[in-house]
Amino acid sequence: MEIRVLTPDLRRELRAPLGLLIRGSFGRTMERLRELAQERNPKKLIAVGDRVSRNMIREGMPLSVVIVDNRVMRKPIAPIGFEAEETYRVRNPAGTLTDEALQGVREAIEHGGKVIVLVEGEEDLLTLAAVLSAPENSLVVYGQPREGIVVIEVNEGTKTRFREILERMELSKD
Repeated sequence: MEIRVLTPDLRRELRAPLGLLIRGSFGRTMERLRELAQERNPKKLIAVGDRVSRNMIREGMPLSVVIVDNRVMRKPIAPIGFEAEETYRVRNPAGTLTDEALQGVREAIEHGGKVIVLVEGEEDLLTLAAVLSAPENSLVVYGQPREGIVVIEVNEGTKTRFREILERMELSKD
C-alpha cells in the first residue's frame, strides 16, 4: 500500500486556508455557509472534520458526505449523529494520505446517498481526497481551528492545485 507523507514545507503551507475562510462564531459561519450553499447549489456538500460536520448537521445542511475521526483537536468525542445510508471505514495515520483513504473517500462520494467516512487515525488531509473526488460545482468544508471554517469550491482549478499538492508529498511503502 502506498502512503503519501507530508513534508515539513507542505505542513507549513497547509496550515493556511485552502479556500474561502469564513471567520467568526458558530452562528456567523453557519449563516454565511448557508448563503453560499444557496447561491452555488452544490452538486455535493462534503464536510471534513467532526466539529464542522456536527455544526452543519445541527443546522440542517444537506450534507452528502461527512469525513470524521471521532476526535476534536486530537481528543476523543462521541460519534456525530448523521443518518448515513452507508459507512466507509478507512485507516489514515496522522500526517499522511493512504491509498485506502483516497479510495474510501472516492467511493463514498460516488455512492450517491448520504455517507459517512469513519477514519481510524486522522481525517485532516482527507480534504485533499474530497476535493479530488468530488464532482465540479461541489463544496468541501472543513474547520480552521480557532478561526472559523474554510469552504472550497470544487472546479478544475482547485483540482489541479490539489493534485499538485498530492504530487509534492513523499511516497512511502507500508
